[in-house]
Amino acid sequence: MTASAAVAQRRRRTRRLSDLEPTLLPLAVLVAVIVLWEGAARLELVPAFFFSSPSAIVASGARNIFEPEFWNDVVVSVQEFVVGYFAAIFFAIPFGLLTGWFRTPRYLFEPWLAGFNATPRLALLPLVILWVGLGFMSKAVIVFLGVFFPVAINTFHGVRTVDKNLLDVSSSFGASGPRRLWTVVLPSVLPFTLVGMRLGVGRAISGVVVAEYFTAQAGLGHFVFRAGSQLRTDDLLFGALFITALALLAFWAIAIVERRFKAWQPKVGSA
Repeated sequence: MTASAAVAQRRRRTRRLSDLEPTLLPLAVLVAVIVLWEGAARLELVPAFFFSSPSAIVASGARNIFEPEFWNDVVVSVQEFVVGYFAAIFFAIPFGLLTGWFRTPRYLFEPWLAGFNATPRLALLPLVILWVGLGFMSKAVIVFLGVFFPVAINTFHGVRTVDKNLLDVSSSFGASGPRRLWTVVLPSVLPFTLVGMRLGVGRAISGVVVAEYFTAQAGLGHFVFRAGSQLRTDDLLFGALFITALALLAFWAIAIVERRFKAWQPKVGSA
């Protein structure tokens, strides 16, 4: 092998390692945390009663995934999340477009959007229970409230940042208002809306879990509450990690769509 070929091979190897860094480095941190945690638990440097251990959490997962009751909790939580999340998106996107595109609705609703977005949804839980009861709908409404405002606000601001030059060009070619909204505004707004949807996932998950924690007889929040009340730390942490995995799965799905449409996002302040 010539010297130039060896150099080229080393560069390719370095490039491959550089490409793998975003995956390998977080994985290395995770493995290190697990090893240190397990070692500290076995050496009794941390009390297993409060922190459990990775091996005990894995054993809890292996036990619970074969329990029909656990999967019933998963189904209940997923149903509450899906109904509240997609109902919020269905109403929030048109609302954000309306308030961002038309002046009068913008003046009417913009201050209220910011105010309600700052209001903790869980503070409204007693009122929601009073309206719809303790059942499925109370959790779905809490999810709805947690998702609606970030999606509506991001859609609103997406409309406000549409490139005016593009609107002027479309008008000069005789495009009607609905046509401009469909061909210019929506492609520009979609990346902003997806950011709101991603932010809404965290609010929706926390809303489901905390609402179930206090008001449900089933669901992952109730699973965690039950494990905590019975001092089963391994089950509690397994439930929390399972909820985190579901949230990461939702983030991943939205990120795929977000990357697909990221090129549509206009550069704010560009000429």
